[in-house]
Amino acid sequence: MASLPKLLPTRLRDLWQTAAAAGLSQADCASRQQHELELCAATWREALRLPNEPDLLHSTLAEIGRWRKIDDLAEVRRRCEQALQTLKHDWERTVGRGNAAAVETYYDSADACIEELMWWHTLIDDNSPLAYVVALEFAEAARCRSYLDFGSGVGSGALLFARHGFDTTLADISSVLLGFCRWRFERRALTARFVDLKASTLPPSAFDFITAMDVFEHLVDPVAVVDQLYASLTPGGYIFGRFSGEDDADRPQHIVHDFQPVFDRFAELGCQEVFHDDWLWGHQAFQKPTG
Repeated sequence: MASLPKLLPTRLRDLWQTAAAAGLSQADCASRQQHELELCAATWREALRLPNEPDLLHSTLAEIGRWRKIDDLAEVRRRCEQALQTLKHDWERTVGRGNAAAVETYYDSADACIEELMWWHTLIDDNSPLAYVVALEFAEAARCRSYLDFGSGVGSGALLFARHGFDTTLADISSVLLGFCRWRFERRALTARFVDLKASTLPPSAFDFITAMDVFEHLVDPVAVVDQLYASLTPGGYIFGRFSGEDDADRPQHIVHDFQPVFDRFAELGCQEVFHDDWLWGHQAFQKPTG
């Protein structure tokens, strides 16, 4: 692959590791890191915020309220703040240690995922969604144009890429979430393709950049998904994602904890790791062979 500029996590790692030699104090580094993260967050917020909304939080609550037909934004916020526990309860009630069909049924009807994911994407509790902006920086530097958000959830990452001119496709097994994504794109007059993975397969050799953000820990057969994504990549294309899943009592949906088989499959297919964030959020990028 062509040499790419250092991405945000690498820049921040280098900042801290060379601070002493550069004569920078910890306060200097913290200030520069905060500035870099805020620039990243501004790109994220601008892509997601609806027109005429004052900030991303209000925009998010208003958007969910319009989808739910709820005018009381305090009630919408309450639903968002309770969504994680609602999803945990629903999983334990309907899936537990169930089979692949039970997992698919859960996600296909997990309506509270809308509130849970939209709330996460406000950045109030966690800035890791900004990894999508890092992925965008990577894709633009690599001159990619055809983009797939695999496990697209509520479509925020896809909105970011579409706003920046990418030919965008969203794929998920949840009809509920895909319907919400279509509605979000229509409200913004943005175009995209939507693939319901229960009914359709991914097109072969169609994408030069794929994100799989916080998806693999949810998969019943993650190795098989590596093969699916590989087949849908153009030669030389990239898969960018986070391939980890820590134990989390609030997220029993994290059913995969050993990702070595995933990495082994990437290696067997000849994919090379071309990026590894060992500083912020732990994302990696793998490139498909060109020949």
